[in-house]
Amino acid sequence: MTMSRTAALSLVAAGAICLAGSPLNAQSDDVSRLVAALLGDTPLIEDARALTDEIGGRPTGSPANLAAVEWALARFRSADVAARREAFTMPALWLERSASATVSGEGISFPPRVAAMPFAAATGAPGVTAPLVDAGRGTAEDFRRLGARARGAFVLIETDELADIEGLFREYTDAAGIEGRAFDAGVAGVVYMGSRPNNLLYRHNASLGPANQHRLLVMERDAASRILRLLRGGTALTLTAHLDIESGGSYESYNVVGEITGSTKPDEIVVIGAHLDSWDLGTGALDNGANVAMVIDMARQIRRLGLQPARTIRFVLFNGEEQGLIGSWKYTVAHLDEMDEHVLASSFDIGTGRIVGFFTGGRPEIVDAVEQVLEPVRGLGPFQQLDVPIVGTDNFDFMMQGVANIVAIQEPANYGPNYHARSDTFDKVDQHQLRLNGAIAAAVIYGFATMDVTWKRQTRAEIEALVAATDLEQQMRTFGIWESWAEGRRGRVRR
Repeated sequence: MTMSRTAALSLVAAGAICLAGSPLNAQSDDVSRLVAALLGDTPLIEDARALTDEIGGRPTGSPANLAAVEWALARFRSADVAARREAFTMPALWLERSASATVSGEGISFPPRVAAMPFAAATGAPGVTAPLVDAGRGTAEDFRRLGARARGAFVLIETDELADIEGLFREYTDAAGIEGRAFDAGVAGVVYMGSRPNNLLYRHNASLGPANQHRLLVMERDAASRILRLLRGGTALTLTAHLDIESGGSYESYNVVGEITGSTKPDEIVVIGAHLDSWDLGTGALDNGANVAMVIDMARQIRRLGLQPARTIRFVLFNGEEQGLIGSWKYTVAHLDEMDEHVLASSFDIGTGRIVGFFTGGRPEIVDAVEQVLEPVRGLGPFQQLDVPIVGTDNFDFMMQGVANIVAIQEPANYGPNYHARSDTFDKVDQHQLRLNGAIAAAVIYGFATMDVTWKRQTRAEIEALVAATDLEQQMRTFGIWESWAEGRRGRVRR
């Protein structure tokens, strides 16, 4: 959908007028003012540019990430929003210093561009040289075909070119199985053909996360295609990989928490979250700098307008999201005594595509509430809620603590091809749509901060029932976090 800012404001105003005379009239006036402010000339776009162009990629544990923490604190405080750092412990440090490779055969030698997968093992200065073999798609049948040739070799995995977000989720799901089979076969390492067009390099976590002890690479697509043609034509090849990795044990990182205290129900909390960290091949604009700037701008405009939500709104910029949803997990641990008072936790984490609805976590009562708070901005719709639980962003640990949670559903736009890639840069941000998304998010969050609440935090038994009735277990296994839940180290205890 394309519309001018003037048209958008007209539609928002029309939606608010429809509520005139209702008990929500005062609330609707506040929401309309807030929405109008966010659609106006605010520092939103300049903040997104500064975070991504000036600080750049922000992997947790890097100097750039620490700079981003201080930048975010300064942006909140300059808007007169109370803000603080909240320290937590990351389980393991992993940063790529450099990655390179050389492919060799009789009369053949060339250096394809590669990137290390997060938590890939280092090779040491001499590098690692091993046969390079065609492992097809990495299926069980492919590894049976390879047999003993897989042991001690780099296995090259063929991929489809990424077309959409569904394909992105398939990459995650497939990788867990591929890597498990490869490790069982005793490979020297796994090399993924890059799935992105134009030879873009990108990063995804190793399926084992910090426990990984294997070498994992993504190789530019055209070079990987060349290698497959050579291998399938009968040419024997070796690969020498050099992975210079900074790694280590646990260390301290920080979430950034801005807060506007509620006027009549200050102990009740509504969280709007986006993750501050990113990978470092690009500058983390779509994932997730644009939404960080949106969260800050919402807090800024609420304060500027002098609005007073009934409940406390926490504007939380999580760290460690890319490395296993760590910052949001540790937030729930640090604030465990307040979990009963958390009315809602929300996450915005799919770039700048148009918000078309919300995932509502398999809780029908939340669907009705979302429909209600979207009413003032219905002109920016249509909106359709999807009442299923999802894993993969910072709603997860709130969900497993029984807190009502929502995640924005967004049109894919250019998110998938640029995801975790070199091309995730500020020029990919849809600036106009980011403002419209900010208006939608503001209506939702401010609405939840003022509306009547009919739901409570779920018990462990209710969460377990949700897991049993949905595909949550499969999703958690894909992201490597099933065991921590099943063993009781993550999520609500039995009470």
